[in-house]
Amino acid sequence: MQKRTLGRQGLEVSATGLGCMGMSFAYGSADDVESMKVLHRSLDLGINFWDTAEMYGPFKNEELLGRALKGKKREEVIIATKFAWRFGEKGEILGLDSSPAHIKRTINGSLTRLGTDYIDLYYQHRLDPNIPIEDTVGAMADLVREGKVRYIGLSEVGPATIRRAHAEHPISAVQSEYSLWERGVEDEVLPTLRELGIGFVAYSPLGRGFLTGRIKSMEDLESSDWRRNNPRFQAENFQHNMALVATVKEIAVANKATPGQIALAWLLRQGLDIVPIPGTKHVNYLEENARALDLQLPPSVWTELDSTLASFTVAGMRYPEAAMRFIDTSR
Repeated sequence: MQKRTLGRQGLEVSATGLGCMGMSFAYGSADDVESMKVLHRSLDLGINFWDTAEMYGPFKNEELLGRALKGKKREEVIIATKFAWRFGEKGEILGLDSSPAHIKRTINGSLTRLGTDYIDLYYQHRLDPNIPIEDTVGAMADLVREGKVRYIGLSEVGPATIRRAHAEHPISAVQSEYSLWERGVEDEVLPTLRELGIGFVAYSPLGRGFLTGRIKSMEDLESSDWRRNNPRFQAENFQHNMALVATVKEIAVANKATPGQIALAWLLRQGLDIVPIPGTKHVNYLEENARALDLQLPPSVWTELDSTLASFTVAGMRYPEAAMRFIDTSR
């Protein structure tokens, strides 16, 4: 597996990572046995960059990764996890809390669940408007000095927040949604990161599975699947957005690839500082995604796809309105 570097502090990861959220959270029922196979197979393929968060479950996903790490050499895996929320006794979200005191408590919980004494990349999951970002990053920097964290990152933040955070302590990576159907980071976020030498981690690079072409209707999703409430999967929006999938499918068939591989290969072409983290609960899809790195397609393919993107407007917000308020767009 090829390697890529996130930031200027020395964090090297596999060119594609593994988004682990869906194994325990949001995308229907969990299958820990199959997920464990995916985690172990990912290392066989050289995919050593695993992305999790205390929120996924909550806590269950970190615990799953902790079990997968047993018997492995810790240095073989790059673990990224996230903090930001306070939880009730039953795991319910009570609100955001990125205060220094809370961060110093949450890191110990993540370390225990993951069965490790350090986190490779520690993200603030969502910006807390009640805590200055300098205070939050200052507390994260303390964790670096203590050896509990190697590198720090942010998720879903705008350029102004990125600059303020990076001035407090070097940020190695910013994570946000980025794919063929979500390109909001291109105008301001990516240029800011490149100016400052910060890497970018693209989550949902397959459009939450939509761009693979495997989801034909809402009936393909379990009743508990969070995507049933996602605006882009709703009624008229779903049908409109299928036109983009149809184009990707045509390109894939003509080039003996899958739609998912085309979507990932396009994203990988957007810069060597970008690392997509497609998620899956199935070994065959993991292996399919890994082969996207090997696609050798003529320039005309990408010209055709870029032309389609230039004339296509995706229907629907990327999150329900209540969740969109947690996305920082500061300039």
